[in-house]
Amino acid sequence: MMYGNGFGWGWMMLMPLLWIALIAVVVWAAVKVTQRPPDRPAGQQQRETPQEILDRRFASGEIDVDAYSRARDTLAGRQPGSS
Repeated sequence: MMYGNGFGWGWMMLMPLLWIALIAVVVWAAVKVTQRPPDRPAGQQQRETPQEILDRRFASGEIDVDAYSRARDTLAGRQPGSS
């Protein structure tokens, strides 16, 4: 004689899968909560300051010493050539 609707084997097979899924969700949530948030949104690069751009251009040889000095003085708020 059979009791119930005959779903016993189905539930016995499904329960371990449900437990595995539950444990996976708990682990995923714990990792997400404990991760340190990034300083800036993903995909965005940190912007260079004007002085950093000027330094990079001078270091790569795009501008010469005179142009670098004039631009540096201008960024500093001084009149170029009035040292």
